[in-house]
Amino acid sequence: MALHRMTTLFDPAQLGSIAIANRVVMAPLTRNRAPGAMPTPLMATYYTQRADPKNGAGLIISEATAISHQGQGYSDVPGIWSEEQVQAWKPITTSVHAAGGKIVMQLWHVGRISHVDLQPEGKAPVAPSAIAAKTKTVLIKDGVAGFVDTSTPRALDLAELPGIVADYRRAARNAIAAGFDGVEVHAANGYLIDQFLRSGSNLRTDAYGGSIENRARLMVEVMQGVCDEIGADKVGIRISPVTPANDAADPHPQPLFEYVVRQLAALKLAYVHVIEGSTGGPRDYVQGDTPFDYAALRHAYTSAGGAAAWMVNNAYDKALADQALANGADVVAFGRSFISNPDLTRRLRDGAPQQKLDRNTLYGGGAAGYTDYPTL
Repeated sequence: MALHRMTTLFDPAQLGSIAIANRVVMAPLTRNRAPGAMPTPLMATYYTQRADPKNGAGLIISEATAISHQGQGYSDVPGIWSEEQVQAWKPITTSVHAAGGKIVMQLWHVGRISHVDLQPEGKAPVAPSAIAAKTKTVLIKDGVAGFVDTSTPRALDLAELPGIVADYRRAARNAIAAGFDGVEVHAANGYLIDQFLRSGSNLRTDAYGGSIENRARLMVEVMQGVCDEIGADKVGIRISPVTPANDAADPHPQPLFEYVVRQLAALKLAYVHVIEGSTGGPRDYVQGDTPFDYAALRHAYTSAGGAAAWMVNNAYDKALADQALANGADVVAFGRSFISNPDLTRRLRDGAPQQKLDRNTLYGGGAAGYTDYPTL
């Protein structure tokens, strides 16, 4: 009688229409190296270094990419709203594919996590409600990156919301035109969609505020629109049920996010990407009155008919990743480990030591701390 072999990080997987050679995913990582919101040749080098699935990621999720000028919240992050940007991304996706890799684009609208200096005509950022976030953003001036307080936003008018959905649709269409294998909608970490989801940032009294159903309405409309635009089998979503990132807060995350995943189940997505705990922080972080039950979240999704690949993220190492796969996860996303280890998959497979991250070069700059980390 044949024994069933356990799935490992190094086995292939299928995410909707996207076939990947291993289950090690490179998480989206903002690096602030796209002046004028334009992708650069240096970015092609960076992603291609991590694209060979023998040594690097089975799937790369791009750095968060603004769907519109209004959607920008940090200096020197790339965009995908113009034809010029589409053409600038093409050499990047071409190079990644030539190396044997797969890459999807993360679609981003920051909402209130922005500054007037980054907004069209210096206007206020937009949000569900006119509540300033108690957090900071990155401005780069004279080549030096610094943290500044976010600006107080204005509340979006009801009539503006269809335009937000249209911006996501255009961005998804542009991403495919630029050669990406799919897209991931960023609905995590206290950005626009997450701001609508959470009662701490959404005080609206119209159809997009109040009840969980209403607060999730924009997310559902965006996801349906993007799926209609490019096909659900090329669409993922990222959520972060309990993170406090960017002043994200809700006293009852369990019913909120179980409702969210039940709505997602009907869409037949490529994958659902879940940040467990505090983004970049403690995995056991608690928001609300009880610890979050991720197994119950997955059950809510599958019991509603959801069959997309389940991607887990936050402070994973090899042992934790193996445990996650044994417990039913399909793929594991690694973030900052991929910055200093372009060949992370090889290091995980061989048990080789990982290189230390230079935190001084995370945001802005050039090749230093970006494309100069050596491989084995």
